[in-house]
Amino acid sequence: MAMDVHGRDLRYFLAVAEELHFTRAAERLYVSQPALSKQIRALERQLGTALFDRDRQGVTLTSVGTALVPHARATLAAWQEGHEAVRRAREATDSTVVVGMSTSPGRGGLLPAIRSRFTGTHPEARLKLRQVGWEDPTAGLADGSSDVAFVWLPLAGADRFRWVVVATEPRLVALPESHPLAARTGLRFADLLDEPFLALPSSGPELRDHWLAVDARGGRPPVVGGEIASADETYEALVGGLGICLVAAGNAPLLTRDGVVTRPVDGVSPSRFALAWRADDTRPLVRAYARAASEVTDQPPRPTS
Repeated sequence: MAMDVHGRDLRYFLAVAEELHFTRAAERLYVSQPALSKQIRALERQLGTALFDRDRQGVTLTSVGTALVPHARATLAAWQEGHEAVRRAREATDSTVVVGMSTSPGRGGLLPAIRSRFTGTHPEARLKLRQVGWEDPTAGLADGSSDVAFVWLPLAGADRFRWVVVATEPRLVALPESHPLAARTGLRFADLLDEPFLALPSSGPELRDHWLAVDARGGRPPVVGGEIASADETYEALVGGLGICLVAAGNAPLLTRDGVVTRPVDGVSPSRFALAWRADDTRPLVRAYARAASEVTDQPPRPTS
């Protein structure tokens, strides 16, 4: 029987097999522990057997899990070799830079300005824009499908990336216009602590916590009214009364359609929008695009640590 198992599933499996601890494995993978557990359970269902025994004493491999370990390692090693071969071939023959984004950069012509600066010095280069879902907070950087990406900070696994901040904007609160608090011209975040909030996918826990403003809650856990993975989902959840959410000022026009308003909110830090790239990617075109973003915004790149 043919079976399609993703490389991500094997990476997740190996991390748990080597750590024998779901929390440590999740930290190693830069994912949340619930998301990791869910993925492992899905893999076990797909294989039709348990890979791990879980009890109060900890986590151990089953005999099936033990049998899978060397094959998972060999498969991932082979894929890494193939990925590197493709990368080298692309570098030799392709002058395309893939620009990932989960939110349109917009913001006063930022993207055209960077493009103009970049192509002015590298007319042979071709730029390819790629829309990535909110489930991947790195907008394709982590899996190599994007060369550079417009992302929101903070980034999971920050040491793997470098970035230049291209916009710093206040966070507003978006809420249904029928909400009692919508009548106010401005709000304090303390007024919102008991409100249900819309949360980003758990695959990016750092960014999820940022947009829930966990650091401004004084230790009080947020009330999550729903999970959102796109601007359209956010709008529908807002008008449906599932909750409220924080939004960067530059993204407010994506939500302020019929039935939704935004208000200034005191007590939360600004948002930071950045152009990021992998720290180990030394290709000249990638660094040139990053330099163009730095020059257009007059912001220095995050220094190498």
